[in-house]
Amino acid sequence: MAEPSVPASSRRALLVCAGAAALAGCARYNSNNGGVADGQPAQSSSAPAASTNPSPGAAASNGAPVLARTADIPVGGGKILTDKKIVITQPQAGSFDAFTAVCTHQGCTVGSVAGGTINCPCHGSKFSITNGSVVNGPATSPLAPVSIKVQGSSIVQA
Repeated sequence: MAEPSVPASSRRALLVCAGAAALAGCARYNSNNGGVADGQPAQSSSAPAASTNPSPGAAASNGAPVLARTADIPVGGGKILTDKKIVITQPQAGSFDAFTAVCTHQGCTVGSVAGGTINCPCHGSKFSITNGSVVNGPATSPLAPVSIKVQGSSIVQA
């Protein structure tokens, strides 16, 4: 007995539909995007709450973009804003300074702030968190200061 003839276009449609159904069942769960399947837009059931502590990237009351929150900068340490090429330090409680995050030796971006210094991973140069001066070479020039100001709990570029 002969097999019934099915047009090729119908077989392709069937395979495409079966493949799409299989793929829909294989979506990965990603906890980094609110628990929605990858490729799916996140939906919120309520409006976000207003924040009294603006997050970096938000605008301060004067419209200046917020670089960081004061609580994000440890006393005696600092935070490197790699995308902005800025390092913000807090040498003493309530005193904030900022410098370029580009090492004056050969242009590497500094990699850490620890032990009272801003540290370059490329050749070991260390700079003071207080004034950006060279504490340990091979760099011979200080990090250039960056003008910032504190507005409430936000640090903005002045």
